[in-house]
Amino acid sequence: MIGSLQCVVLDCADDVVLARFYQALLGGEVNRPDRRWSLEDGWSTLHLDSGQVLCFQRVADHRPPRWPDPAYPQQSHVDIGVTELAAAHDAVVAAGARVLDTGAGERGWRIYADPAGHPFCLVREQAQ
Repeated sequence: MIGSLQCVVLDCADDVVLARFYQALLGGEVNRPDRRWSLEDGWSTLHLDSGQVLCFQRVADHRPPRWPDPAYPQQSHVDIGVTELAAAHDAVVAAGARVLDTGAGERGWRIYADPAGHPFCLVREQAQ
């Protein structure tokens, strides 16, 4: 092992808006002080209760992905586990997500874009 995952960073046009969007989906604390990096203009963080961290970096010429257009690739995406897809669908749309693909039939995931255009999936978790 060379290292451990510190965070996932998403480029975007507005780092604070995107941090707040993911906070609405996942909970956690936006821009909590952390010794690993400084909080500065153009950089926001979301510390989740699980210990994971998402970071958002403002990029002046950000070009959002256009799923599934290969000319504008995903660059990265996040899978979010949920127990009920329908309820989660309503919640993410209310928070500002755009629907990309709700799937056909009983498929266990749906695809959305966050406000900056990054695709993410809601994935149905199996009951334990």
